[in-house]
Amino acid sequence: MNRKYLFSIFSLLMIATMLLSACATPATEAPKAEPTKAEVVQPTEAPKATEAPKPTEAPKPTEAPVMEEVTLRWRTRPDNQAEIDVYQKASDTIQAEMGGIKLVYEPGGSESSSYQDVLKTEIAAGTAPDVFWIPGTDVAEFATRGLILNLADLASKTEGFTIDDFYPGPMFHLAFNPETSQSGADSGALWGLPRDVSTFVLYLNLDLINEAGAEDPRELAKAGEWTWDKFLEVAQAVRGLGSDIYGYGANAWWGPYGVWLNGAGGGFFNADRTACALDTAESLAGLSFQRGLYVDYDVAVPYGEDSEPPFMAGRVAMFQNGRWGTPGIRANAKFAWDAVELPTGPQGMGNWLFWGAYAVNVNTKHPEEAWQLLQKLTTAEVQGMISALGTNIPSRVSQDALDAFLTFTPPDNNQAFLNGLAQNPVAEGPLWAGSWPEFDAVMGPAVQAVLTGQKTVDEFAQTICAEANKAFTK
Repeated sequence: MNRKYLFSIFSLLMIATMLLSACATPATEAPKAEPTKAEVVQPTEAPKATEAPKPTEAPKPTEAPVMEEVTLRWRTRPDNQAEIDVYQKASDTIQAEMGGIKLVYEPGGSESSSYQDVLKTEIAAGTAPDVFWIPGTDVAEFATRGLILNLADLASKTEGFTIDDFYPGPMFHLAFNPETSQSGADSGALWGLPRDVSTFVLYLNLDLINEAGAEDPRELAKAGEWTWDKFLEVAQAVRGLGSDIYGYGANAWWGPYGVWLNGAGGGFFNADRTACALDTAESLAGLSFQRGLYVDYDVAVPYGEDSEPPFMAGRVAMFQNGRWGTPGIRANAKFAWDAVELPTGPQGMGNWLFWGAYAVNVNTKHPEEAWQLLQKLTTAEVQGMISALGTNIPSRVSQDALDAFLTFTPPDNNQAFLNGLAQNPVAEGPLWAGSWPEFDAVMGPAVQAVLTGQKTVDEFAQTICAEANKAFTK
């Protein structure tokens, strides 16, 4: 076989092989196994490296909770602008010590009847202040009607607190439990803390007394000769100076006329304050003496008229009032003045131990802070500040406080107030066995009728206790 022939055969074989390859069906591939976690996945499915969170998504550190701002409203019943200024200063001082608690002082109206009525209405409406002052005579009504908070539990948890730090007269009523008729530290009741105490004095216009040539009441008191009779002599001498000049003045409420009943050995109630005693011989004797000042001798500012303005104007020689009257006299009197204790009657001086209490609104949203405010308002420091400005005698039993009180002049004769405290004054107090407002509503107009000459003392005696006893409930 020649070479050309072999080349032709080889070429034919190559062509045939190529044709067979082009027409053949592709072989089926073996199925792949499921990928394992170890196998590398497609780039689009590869997990991304952990990225730092964006600033807007970064977790914030835990923040201290925002504390609710506590605002405490509190109220007193000031008699004048000078007294308002005293309490505003006290409020500002205490606020600086109460850790961010805001205090708002609200002076109430000076009229006693409307002041308490407004408080009762506001408590019912939910608009009353958290803390307010009320007279001692009203504590029972506010407590039994559920208008003020019983602070006994809070007080029991307060280290160092004791009711023995205050005069026992006020604390008997503030710690009285009407459910058990018990009083004291273990009674389970505490209706507030006493703001202050006071006794009555006679504020003196020394210029008028000297002009009239009358004896100086301060000297008579030092000599133990300041009696009802001497008091009348001074009043008559001053009254002789002119038709618009008076020897004596007092405002128309139970305190001023009550001292004459007390000084004669009588009073408003029996010993346990469960019945009227206005018709006893002693009470009637005191009322008769006072009626003489207005009706028989005409030495007093007509009963029912406000005696403070004519005293400030220099037309009244002896103005009967408590320590709360001092700031106004300091600010406004344009004459020489001082004070003297009340004259003594047949059975003594007949003075009152006045007091009022800071109480907590039963509906307050901040009872613990309100209790803290009560304690601040009655510290020796705050009481000393208020006393220095003239308004009060401290309610804490402290000889240091009383010694300091003597330096808070004018008046020069601050001892007159302390002499009143030393004479066992009748403690102002509520009627737990009755309603003081109802009793006073009967007594006040009846006494006024006597002191204005509309009714005799005998006519008063015939009906007064039959009506007044209706105020007692047990």
